[in-house]
Amino acid sequence: MALTEQRNTSILDRLIFIYGEEMAPQVAEAIEELLGRYEGTLPDGAHGWSEADAVLIAYGDSILGENPPLETLGRFLRERVGDSISFVHILPFYPSTSDDGFSVVDFREVREDLGGWKDIRNLSRDYRLIFDGVVNHVSASSSYMKAFALGDPAREGFFVAMDPRTDTSAVLRTRNLPLLHEYETSSGSKWLWTTFSRDQVDLNYANPAVLLEILDVLLFYVRQGASTIRLDAIPYLWKALGTSCAHLPQTHEIIKLIRDVFNVAAPHVLLLTETNVPHRENISYLGNQGDEAQMIYNFCLAPLIVWSLFKGDASALTTWARTLKSIGPHATYLNITATHDGIGMRPVEEILSESERAELVQLAYDRGGDMTGKRNSDGTVSPYELNISYFDAVNDPRVDEPVELKVRRFMLSQAIPMALPGIPGIYIHSLLGSRSDHDGVRRTGRARSINRQQLAMRELAGELDDPSCLRVRVFEVYRGMLHLRRQQSAFHPDAPHEIVDYGPAVFAVRRTNAESGQTLVALHNVTDGDVALNLPGIERDILTGEHFPSGAVSLSPYQVRWLILEPPLLQKKNSTMGLAVRHQPGTR
Repeated sequence: MALTEQRNTSILDRLIFIYGEEMAPQVAEAIEELLGRYEGTLPDGAHGWSEADAVLIAYGDSILGENPPLETLGRFLRERVGDSISFVHILPFYPSTSDDGFSVVDFREVREDLGGWKDIRNLSRDYRLIFDGVVNHVSASSSYMKAFALGDPAREGFFVAMDPRTDTSAVLRTRNLPLLHEYETSSGSKWLWTTFSRDQVDLNYANPAVLLEILDVLLFYVRQGASTIRLDAIPYLWKALGTSCAHLPQTHEIIKLIRDVFNVAAPHVLLLTETNVPHRENISYLGNQGDEAQMIYNFCLAPLIVWSLFKGDASALTTWARTLKSIGPHATYLNITATHDGIGMRPVEEILSESERAELVQLAYDRGGDMTGKRNSDGTVSPYELNISYFDAVNDPRVDEPVELKVRRFMLSQAIPMALPGIPGIYIHSLLGSRSDHDGVRRTGRARSINRQQLAMRELAGELDDPSCLRVRVFEVYRGMLHLRRQQSAFHPDAPHEIVDYGPAVFAVRRTNAESGQTLVALHNVTDGDVALNLPGIERDILTGEHFPSGAVSLSPYQVRWLILEPPLLQKKNSTMGLAVRHQPGTR
């Protein structure tokens, strides 16, 4: 595992950029020693991605039963979900003091009430696991903070301390909380940098000892079965007064350095960056031709799909999707709607107008949800995320509609991420058709609890065995679409795409796999009316089995179609599909 001369040069160059020429050689030598300690101890795993991949996102205790939660989750996935998904992102399962796991006390332990590393490794035998690298900050009760407070020389400079009178007004804030908090230490009180909360104290990466410790932690995760590391809150890693302290060059260089280390030690491991920011800033984490993260969240999808269904108009989604660049084969998108967090609003700051974003905020309020704001440098507050279950975000709970229509509308929202280039990312509560958990919000006092309900295994099994239950109606359609999707080579994450404009009622994606020759057109009717299209050369809809010999294709309200083109048409390099659109509005 020793560094080749070329790789050593790459890592050394990055360290020089981060720490300067004098310090860099010592840090490079320490990294070489660290890699030597892990040599021969890291498992290999699957490389890359394909159309068969989908990511399930869940907390270790999303499902509770008689056995430890991680064991219960594994059983549920094996027995109910199977190969519908290939990756499982287990949200932070480490001991924590707040923020549902994101205030980590000990990076190297599994929370005792969830199970143990054995349960994690068992899951890794069936699925590729995504671990959270919560490396921007640690719990105020962590061993790092305790040692720092006691004056331990090994932890000196682990945190960013400064005079509370320092002007930090330029720093980008994502919370309505102070940036600096006071902590007692053996050498008196110190004010430390806290991007998110008093219980989440930021690490100081200007100290190379912090970087080395985190590299050690991440390699330890690979040893325990991680095939992907999700870098949480990564934009805020490096601090430089007078700047926004977000997306700084040193942050990007550290991510590239982590990638370099994995390329040496565990080349199968992927990096996923969590950057809930405007799209232009988000895609910067791919680096130069994929030398940074291999996977980034497609954060714009969640609010734009809600907006499209709310307005019955896919124009904004179509316009934005036309800007999506093909980024394979070295990197790909993770296409999401719901996650454990809310529906991020920052990604659409440059896509939807201020008044349009205000409409989405009002939608969340009207449908029983909430909005979390961020504090701007001028003291104002703007929307950061909408807190609501995705099912209720696209289906107004106040409107009495047939369950079948609600399921169809919701599944359309989930089908769009399946059709776009990248890998679908599915939150467990979307897979199970969960509604907003208002009791959870009342119990915790936290807006994000609305979409973090814990489900009892026995009750969940009963609902999934009851044909009349909403959960099973969503679950069976979802699982069926995932099984069908994994058989279509046109849905390979790297397969080229074209966004086709069939008018505001329809969001359309054309995908072609050059190797297999398969071309597929995915249509999504975002309205409550019927739509008619004239598409010569269509063979059939693989979702329904219908054939269209005349090319006349109809879509009922909120219908999704996956249309396969006839083989003869595939041989015509410059073939086009004709267009004749008719939209008949429906009534609610």
